[in-house]
Amino acid sequence: MNYTEGAAEIYTLPLQIARDENAHRISREAQQAVIAEFADSNAILHDATFDPDYRAEIYRIIREQRKLRARRGEILGSPSAQFAAAEDLSANSRVMRGEQSNSSILFGTQYFLKIFRKLEEGINPDVEITRFLTERAKFPNVPAFAGTLEYRSGKNTVVLALLLSAIANEGDAWNFTLDSIGSYYERVLSRKADLNEIGSTQLIQELIGGIYPEKARLLGQRTGELHRALASETDDPAFAPEPFNALAQRSVVQSMRASLRRAFELLRKKLDDLPEAFRAEAEEVLAAEKQILAQERRLLEQRSAAHKIRIHGDFHLGQALHTGRDFIFLDFEGEPARPLGERKLKRSALRDVTGMMRSFQYAAYSALWQPAMRQEDVPFLEKWADVWYREMSSTFMQSYLAATPDALFIPRNEADLSIALEAYLLDKAVYEIGYELNHRPDWVVIPIRGIKHILKSG
Repeated sequence: MNYTEGAAEIYTLPLQIARDENAHRISREAQQAVIAEFADSNAILHDATFDPDYRAEIYRIIREQRKLRARRGEILGSPSAQFAAAEDLSANSRVMRGEQSNSSILFGTQYFLKIFRKLEEGINPDVEITRFLTERAKFPNVPAFAGTLEYRSGKNTVVLALLLSAIANEGDAWNFTLDSIGSYYERVLSRKADLNEIGSTQLIQELIGGIYPEKARLLGQRTGELHRALASETDDPAFAPEPFNALAQRSVVQSMRASLRRAFELLRKKLDDLPEAFRAEAEEVLAAEKQILAQERRLLEQRSAAHKIRIHGDFHLGQALHTGRDFIFLDFEGEPARPLGERKLKRSALRDVTGMMRSFQYAAYSALWQPAMRQEDVPFLEKWADVWYREMSSTFMQSYLAATPDALFIPRNEADLSIALEAYLLDKAVYEIGYELNHRPDWVVIPIRGIKHILKSG
């Protein structure tokens, strides 16, 4: 894809022609797969992932370690030893539905194939990190690496697909969290008459209930264990922790400043388009630009030498599967909009931590805006959304710190930790302002309120 502005991008589009009965079947089962129909013919051009024979062929290429000659290079399947010896499930596959940037295919109940749509030269971080966690760190809370499909031309490698073990689950942590918050709001509303003030810690705990705080604690613990696993290799340059020197810290602050400038320019430009109800709050946050920058610049004052490590890079409640008893972390690609080289950089582990903390606020507000919620209850519940978000963020963070005592990647003293946590929370919320203005303007109230809370509690 070539653009009038910006660099070109490469996408993979597997195409196939189906005729007669096959064409009718694909048109019937997956209308979105049909790209074109041939005039005067019972044939269609379609996305090949919707053909079971195509899916079976990819499975076998990986399992049998086949090489296919291409015009300029070759396509190569690479299985893990366990997958190569496993039962052949190529005949039992289905395309998984859902809003995704990649295509997902399930083979039986054992294996999950992710076909990457946007391609870049180099080893995809999802492949690199999942393989590392499976084979070297032996970290159990990720789908196990099972194989790859790659395109190689000269010294260049492009990952086309990643095969993982499938995990039986009850959905992602995001939907589980929304259900929990829905029940919390019902409890709050049932006691509306005597809840004029926020009340005691005991009252808040009663309203939140006992189940979700335990899940937030487990999520914090598993996040800490994930970071410990990612920091466990000292000999491999791709994974060995590195000290955060003054130059690296200055680079982080400059990046934060540039992000703040971009997001706030966009917010000023779109201020008049925002709903009147929270335009004043947006102006209040815009007026705090210098304060935000000053908070972020405090990173340069830190004295304790926390290390940079490989991190998840796009960490939120939607990236964790809930199995009923535990959480499994997914999708180690990082933010797909960022270039591959940038997504492979070592960063502060607190970027993942603050990503999850921000996700708690998103969940609290998203649950407020569900169709089943009565509009007249929303203003009353907003302050209770903030209570839930603060409580669960704190629970998650305390559990994370308990799981990472003396870890190289956490600032050693409390003051440094507080400065870093606040700076990364602000940076994440600033990024969200730009994202929401471009994609979901009605949601921009979430990061705006997030920034207000961070500045107030700092």
